[in-house]
Amino acid sequence: MADIPAEDIPPLLLHAVPESAEFIAEKYEMPAEAAVLTRDAVLDLYEVLAECFTTHVLMPQLESPNPDVELLRRCWDFVEQIMDHSSQHVSGAVYFEVLEQLLNADGLVEAAWPYMKDRTRARTAKMLDFYGVFLPGINRR
Repeated sequence: MADIPAEDIPPLLLHAVPESAEFIAEKYEMPAEAAVLTRDAVLDLYEVLAECFTTHVLMPQLESPNPDVELLRRCWDFVEQIMDHSSQHVSGAVYFEVLEQLLNADGLVEAAWPYMKDRTRARTAKMLDFYGVFLPGINRR
């Protein structure tokens, strides 16, 4: 799979997860549609993923007793598209600002697992192994 150009990732986020628009607009103090086209949105990818995606969109759904299943599918579809990016800037942002955040509270990995795609699951299992976190049905047989 060919890499998505880094400058296309913020617009991809907005398109795939329009629920992020409010937070992108707030961060850049301009309409989200304009903000995602700025160089800053690419340079700030760690912050964009953390503040506009993981914290305000993804985590509330994973912590909800009644999550929006369709939204979670779109979130993990987005992550899967950029998971194995050849740019360390992009792959690092995904790893640190999305995947590692699943370790912040019990049950987040388990809540996310059914919505993750193959590459995201493989990377998550590798991360869990690295940190010595073993979860039945995920990385513990």
